[in-house]
Amino acid sequence: MSVILSIKDLRKSYAGGFEALKGVSLDIEEGEILALLGPNGAGKTTLISTVCGITTPTSGSVTVGGHDILTDFRAARSLIGLVPQDIFLEPFEKVWNTVRFSRGLFGKPRDDSKLEEILKKLSLWEKRLSPTKELSGGMKRRVLIAKALAHDPRVLFLDEPTAGVDVELRKDMWDIVAELKASGVTIILTTHYIEEAEAIADRVGVIRGGELLLVEEKDQLMQRMGRKQLEVQLTDPITEVPASLAHLNLELGQGGGSLIYTYDTRAERTGITALLNEVAQAGLVLADVQTRQSSLEDIFVGLVSEDVV
Repeated sequence: MSVILSIKDLRKSYAGGFEALKGVSLDIEEGEILALLGPNGAGKTTLISTVCGITTPTSGSVTVGGHDILTDFRAARSLIGLVPQDIFLEPFEKVWNTVRFSRGLFGKPRDDSKLEEILKKLSLWEKRLSPTKELSGGMKRRVLIAKALAHDPRVLFLDEPTAGVDVELRKDMWDIVAELKASGVTIILTTHYIEEAEAIADRVGVIRGGELLLVEEKDQLMQRMGRKQLEVQLTDPITEVPASLAHLNLELGQGGGSLIYTYDTRAERTGITALLNEVAQAGLVLADVQTRQSSLEDIFVGLVSEDVV
């Protein structure tokens, strides 16, 4: 795949010296879904706003489809669709007119069949003649997506697209994103719902304090940094880990009813066989064993809480 969005050493500073972006560099390939994760104030929205031309970078460069966002602004911006985090819609305007107006802003010729296709894909066709003030929060979010898609962008930014949306609608949104990807649209997603990234992203980027800590294939990241835990459930609870097992770095489970052992599945030996033998030698009786693979959320929390990656 070819690179559709290229960010090189992007920096953004504000009066007073605050640096919101600290030399971010990132290439995004056409047709992929990149999930950008980070705590509040990490720089996610600043990065999106800069790429979309809402704010001007202090230094660095950004090209979209080969067009520089500063020297060739109109061409670059025409390739981008943006679904902002906050919902701003004219309350008395009808859905159809709202979406058609967005297409016209980019100088695109009228194409009612295209808009019909978008509204039907987003389950908005039956609401096309309704004022936006009559829509639910989830429907308003869909209108924002329709507005962003009206001018046929090749890159779509979704800034917290499911914020305030119920679980059922959130899953519908995931399906919509999957369909957009299948049609060739490149998607950059920011979210606080890490299960979204785990469910639909091809790559994951983690940003903290204006710095991009990593960008990696989701599956490779989970394999490289994910941990697995073995929970040994005991027939009788204990109050502390026996001294003979201290070298195994075991954690005592809730209520003292189990021992938790963390290991690396990529290691030549996991140590599980020796663990079970030593637990038995310590006079503890096993009731059951269970394993758990760490999630993307576990990895994310570990990354943003560390001083150094």
